[in-house]
Amino acid sequence: MSILLQMASGGNSGGSSYSMLIAMVAVFALMYFMMIRPQKKRQKEEQEMRSSVEIGDEIITIGGIVGKVVTIREEDIVIETGADRTKIKFQRWAINTNKTKMEQRQKEVEAARKAAKDKKAGKKSKDDSKAEEPKVLTDEEK
Repeated sequence: MSILLQMASGGNSGGSSYSMLIAMVAVFALMYFMMIRPQKKRQKEEQEMRSSVEIGDEIITIGGIVGKVVTIREEDIVIETGADRTKIKFQRWAINTNKTKMEQRQKEVEAARKAAKDKKAGKKSKDDSKAEEPKVLTDEEK
């Protein structure tokens, strides 16, 4: 920011050209890491999701049509929708969400959270049992 303020105030012309170049490079780097890189990551995840669709998966298209995949070809898929089991052919790029895979991931995340919570609770119960005083048995209790 100070470089931009110096440029606005009209600093010396020799250092100004170098600072201008540095500022432009910094802005480009900032744009890359804030805009371009996350977009490429999202596109890669979408492509992986579209290529991992299997027969029997429930999907949602970009138009909002929900259906079950019945046929998969190289560039297109056929889904079955509604109670009357209407079949519709779509291009792979038209898949927006794979509900089956999304539900599986949610179950895995919930199971991992539960396991971590149980593990944490197990450590607490062990600590509590160590804190309890041992009971001394009398002759009558033996």
